[in-house]
Amino acid sequence: MSFTDSIYEIAKKVRDLKSTIETEEATKNAFVMPFISKVLGYDVFNPNEVVPEFHCDVGTKRGEKIDYAVMKDGKVCLLIECKKVGEVLTLRHASQLFRYFATTDARIAILTNGQEYQVYTDGDVPNRMDEKPFLVFDLLNIDSTLVPELQKLSKEAFDLDSVMNVAEELKYIGMIKRIIAIEVKDPSNDWLRFFIGKVYAGNATQKVMDQFRPLIVKAINQYINGQVNDRLQNALGDDAEIINMPGRVSVVEAPAEPAGERSDDVIASDIITTDEELEGFNIVRAIAVAEVPPERVVFRDAKSYFAVLLDDNNRKPIIRLHLNSQTTKYVTTFEADNTGVRHDIQTVIDIYNVTDLIRKAIRRHENT
Repeated sequence: MSFTDSIYEIAKKVRDLKSTIETEEATKNAFVMPFISKVLGYDVFNPNEVVPEFHCDVGTKRGEKIDYAVMKDGKVCLLIECKKVGEVLTLRHASQLFRYFATTDARIAILTNGQEYQVYTDGDVPNRMDEKPFLVFDLLNIDSTLVPELQKLSKEAFDLDSVMNVAEELKYIGMIKRIIAIEVKDPSNDWLRFFIGKVYAGNATQKVMDQFRPLIVKAINQYINGQVNDRLQNALGDDAEIINMPGRVSVVEAPAEPAGERSDDVIASDIITTDEELEGFNIVRAIAVAEVPPERVVFRDAKSYFAVLLDDNNRKPIIRLHLNSQTTKYVTTFEADNTGVRHDIQTVIDIYNVTDLIRKAIRRHENT
């Protein structure tokens, strides 16, 4: 199993079991230990590799323990502190890591709730753990650009020098990306004033900002969509058509369900295929072009989801897009038996986070 596949396997487990986990200990057993063993590749039952309840006496504090110390060549290389899944990770939770960081050989510390992994180092002051993580990896919102960096912490590819070289850059890029995501969704007054100052001669009063807010949001989204379409056109080739049929009404058939099951989705003639769904389809097709010609990737729109199929065959599902809710958007990918796996997303661009699963589904259909 590849490193990426192992991540998605644990992510599925988190998604399926998260709601049933009620304690920190259950979080460790269900999510953290499998992550350490299956993703990072360390033997959790070998005390020469993973030491649970690791003692790190600091000053007058005696008997305190860190949840896991990962060993390499007889020295501590990773410190891991765990909290219950669903608990918001804060600096308050990292207090033990701060204390223990300077007393061991470890240069990397991880704070996790089993779903989110915050990775820290000492880039600001030597032997003192930074207050902000340089890498934040969420198993339910996987950023594929961070996978190679996470892999550098694994047993087979552990590369401390490489991690340290990019840690500061990753920290600031991650922080900037999170700020951009917030500003794009709900621009702050500072952002509004910046854009208004570039295009409007008058003062940016509250009334003016209220008038410009929807215009700025619309302009930003249109720009992002334009960039996505340019990327799709480059990926699909000059002769390929980018699907652009806003408001199309479709009469469709829902993809086949596993044997013995029946879809609750009702086929209707009033289904509206939205711009967002078509944008998502174009992204899926751009991903799929690495495996098959784009014309073999088609969509069928249903009331509760938007299906993307191979060869217009409802027994060859590639992905389903669930984008019509105003509060929750997600996609469903498919495993070997066409079992659906849910992945929550913020925008259609997040479909790129399941690139490997889309291509794997296509390869599986091609080999059957």
